[in-house]
Amino acid sequence: MRIYNLFPLLAGKFNQWDPHFERAVQMGFNWLFINPVQRTGRSGSLYSIADYFGFNPLLIDETSKLTETQQFQAAINSAHKMGLSTMIDLVINHCAIDSPLVTKEPQWFLRDAGKVQHPYCVENGEKVYWFDLAQFDHKQDSEGLFKYITSVVEHLISLGIDGFRCDAAYQIPKKLWSRLITETRRRHPTVMFVAETLGCTADQTRDTATAGFDFVFNSSKWWDFRSTWLLEQYDLTREIAPSIGFPESHDTSRMYSEANGNVDAIKQKLLFTSLFGAGSMIPIGFEFGFRNSLHVANTRPSDWEVGNLDLRDFIRRINDLKINYHVFREECPTQVLELENHNLLGLWKGSTQSREEALIILNSSVYERQIFYIDTLRRLMQSQAPLKCVSPENPLEHVNEPFHYELRPGEALVFVTER
Repeated sequence: MRIYNLFPLLAGKFNQWDPHFERAVQMGFNWLFINPVQRTGRSGSLYSIADYFGFNPLLIDETSKLTETQQFQAAINSAHKMGLSTMIDLVINHCAIDSPLVTKEPQWFLRDAGKVQHPYCVENGEKVYWFDLAQFDHKQDSEGLFKYITSVVEHLISLGIDGFRCDAAYQIPKKLWSRLITETRRRHPTVMFVAETLGCTADQTRDTATAGFDFVFNSSKWWDFRSTWLLEQYDLTREIAPSIGFPESHDTSRMYSEANGNVDAIKQKLLFTSLFGAGSMIPIGFEFGFRNSLHVANTRPSDWEVGNLDLRDFIRRINDLKINYHVFREECPTQVLELENHNLLGLWKGSTQSREEALIILNSSVYERQIFYIDTLRRLMQSQAPLKCVSPENPLEHVNEPFHYELRPGEALVFVTER
């Protein structure tokens, strides 16, 4: 999965999405992840869904002769014609506090002293509640709630959706996911399920993945290129479900702002997160260095930014690596290599489904150049097959021995064994 996250509130009405589809295809993406498009509650948050079968009025062209459903289907059909599969958020941990479901089906909700409970997260040891949300009670084995969730899934599939990003997946019982995925696949064998597992522990991610998910998200964005935790997490889950890396998401700040406009830092993070796991994702606007974070309630098309940078060609070349080399589109044995220059990351990957090996030499500094020298690169590989440099920037025509190269700030050398 090479995923382009189309954020509806920034992309605008359904009939305005085609240029974003075209750009995603040109950059080498094959999937669209679309955040919720359903009718929201009073807060206006995309994740505060009041009507799972209605559409957000902000996405509807009131002058069109097409119905709301037809407008959405037309957009999905257009994406399919361009070669893009479509994945949408499946939000079943909670709904809007002002959803009719709260009064119509009161037994479906978690309660304390009779009051409907709000979901929360823990920040700096403190619980932060989302008061615009009502939390479903999945521990009561409510057959009615399960059937309702199934009807939502079937409805979205009928509109042309090919997969689901399962929001807050680890907060929902594994047996519910297992049943939902199994029963859905019995009717629709090709539908994909991706678990959103950010913020949970490695063990929670592993446990969630065993419910039958096709992909989980990894935490490569936050790695410092030195600590052991990322590879430990990776090894826990890689044989259960492949993972998706990302340099930023709709839940994070923008890389451009984090890096204070340092393009080398942005490229470094993109390359590493794209090549670390089997899948990759960027949100809309990353390719242009947008500064402003995506907001689930307040973002509008007028927030489109102009003139920061243009990474489209660089992104295309990274996606080409995933298209052309199996080792970059599978979860495979991965090792951090000891290099003499400790400012450099050496990463070896070995395919289990082909004979390919990959070697990444990455300058962890985004401010200073670093020297890489080794008598022979084959000391870092497991086979003696010839190496080809396929770096997305400045690929070397010849790989000479001994090998000497001065890496620019944030630059990475990428080698693969020649077929």
